[in-house]
Amino acid sequence: MQADIEIADKCKLKDIRKIAEKIGLKEADLELYGNYKAKINLEKFNTKKSKLILVTAINPTPAGEGKTTVSIGLADAMSLLGKKVCLALREPSLGPVFGVKGGATGGGYAQVVPMADMNLHFTGDLHAITSANNLLCAMIDNHIFRGNKLKIKNVLFHRCLDMNDRALRDITLNAEAGSMKNCVSYNRQEEFNITASSEIMAVLCLSKDLQDLKTRLGNIIIGENEKGKFIYARELNAEGAMTVLLKDAIKPNLVQTLEGTPAIVHGGPFANIAHGCNSIRATYTAMTLADYTVTEAGFGADLGCEKFLDTKCRIAGIEPDCIVLVATIKALKFHGGKEKSKLSTEDVTALFNGMPNLIKHIENIQNVYKKPVVVAINKFSTDTENEIKLIESMLNEINVSVVRTSVHTNGGKGAIALAEAVISECKKKSKLSFSYSIEDDIKTKINDIVKNIYGGKCAEFSQESLSSIKNIKKQGFDKLPVIIAKTQYSLSDDPSLLARPQGFKVQVRNVMVKGGAGFIVATTGDIMLMPGLPQVPLAEKIDIDKNGKIKGLS
Repeated sequence: MQADIEIADKCKLKDIRKIAEKIGLKEADLELYGNYKAKINLEKFNTKKSKLILVTAINPTPAGEGKTTVSIGLADAMSLLGKKVCLALREPSLGPVFGVKGGATGGGYAQVVPMADMNLHFTGDLHAITSANNLLCAMIDNHIFRGNKLKIKNVLFHRCLDMNDRALRDITLNAEAGSMKNCVSYNRQEEFNITASSEIMAVLCLSKDLQDLKTRLGNIIIGENEKGKFIYARELNAEGAMTVLLKDAIKPNLVQTLEGTPAIVHGGPFANIAHGCNSIRATYTAMTLADYTVTEAGFGADLGCEKFLDTKCRIAGIEPDCIVLVATIKALKFHGGKEKSKLSTEDVTALFNGMPNLIKHIENIQNVYKKPVVVAINKFSTDTENEIKLIESMLNEINVSVVRTSVHTNGGKGAIALAEAVISECKKKSKLSFSYSIEDDIKTKINDIVKNIYGGKCAEFSQESLSSIKNIKKQGFDKLPVIIAKTQYSLSDDPSLLARPQGFKVQVRNVMVKGGAGFIVATTGDIMLMPGLPQVPLAEKIDIDKNGKIKGLS
């Protein structure tokens, strides 16, 4: 981690206005946040100009597989090849930054900068989302306290915080009216979600303009009345004030890589508990300004890639020209049964046993979504030639393009072969297919994802989820995309089932409709919407010296 900071510190950043010029932006198109960050003011889009490249990964280890690092290195490599390219990435969340995973700005010589700014408060987008979310919550409880004219019985919208804090998963709210007239004393159970899983985050990322944002905010379902009918944020007249809080946050942020490639970093929903993609406006902007747009989707391909293709592409009307699937030898050996402490030692047998995980993701991209794929081996110094050649041999047998990358060590130069392979694949004509029909009922859509993408037998539904599905259909929301919230560590909903498990059933605990975001969420297994800190959080290793230099932040 400290090495990444030292590399970034040695880099001489270019004035953000110079970076903007590379993709045709003028100073009048920018709102400057100092010399190295800016908001982009662009309202007219032409997404047909650009080739779109989606970077995803196999099911990761807790440390991640370097998907963002490869995305950055790929964009830098394309720039070295003379292509007009722009990155479109997600914003980091403070939860992972101070928890287990660390930041989300790449690493080594493939970073977006200023790294510390982005991993901390950046331009304030996540704080604005948190504020808008909690304003709505305050208005809900105030309405109940002031007599509850809307007859709210079940509150379905929850508070959020951009931090891992398990103590907030289940709390009790108390409102004492005392001598206040026409007010109601009450207490109720409440829970906090992490900001990245807030519906406000999803709404911001899926809104095409300010009016769309306001409409979506008004469509947020805040609860149910005594008859089980949904109640909306617009019934509290909350959408105007919430939009005001988000008026700057909806504008994409422009930064740069260490090599000066333009990078638009905006929005950050988690892919295991939300749709896991950066904002539509950021993607539109990059595709309008560049000839090649490199974007990413969170966690493994069964989560982020599935939701990018089945949800974001449907809503935004876009599709990738090529998909890059990142794999590491360490992760494949882990899927093959190798102990975490021994992943750095050569083990061709464990690697072979873990390869079915990679193969399944390839099959999904090629056979389900009908898209070209390039496998990028994110190379570590501990990887051996025997191990690398095994992957290459197995993928060559099934005619899949596979390329070694070394972007952490070599920056853009370490991804030249990957860039050339991607450019070649982008020339192929392909038409996106989906893993389920939007017209099918909710249970069918969930089962299609389980069978087609995860490779499972079926989904099993709790009584609570069946009741919710019935109510959602009754109120006319059953023809929406489905987001499945599950572990990122397995194709199943059980993190201990590695590689390519067979015959498993996914346990659906609950099903919720997100009226503002415009999708349905099915929670499975033991997934939490508010993560907790580990026994030794990264926050214990982050510090600042007397000169203001940050240590331990990556």
